[in-house]
Amino acid sequence: MGIADQFKDKAQELADQAKQKAGQGRDPAQDRASDARNRDQEHGSDASTGLRDRAQDAKDQARERFDR
Repeated sequence: MGIADQFKDKAQELADQAKQKAGQGRDPAQDRASDARNRDQEHGSDASTGLRDRAQDAKDQARERFDR
């Protein structure tokens, strides 16, 4: 085995280790964000539209109370 082969083997070994560690180190926030995206996709755009409508209603009510 030549020196070049040793470097290739070591480089491949390090790349494999990096891939393993990257998969293990998922952040809980990433998991929650992924879950939220999945829920939005399951419920379609109706869910986000409903949330937007509720937020707009709350904002309108707050303005009305403030203007009194």
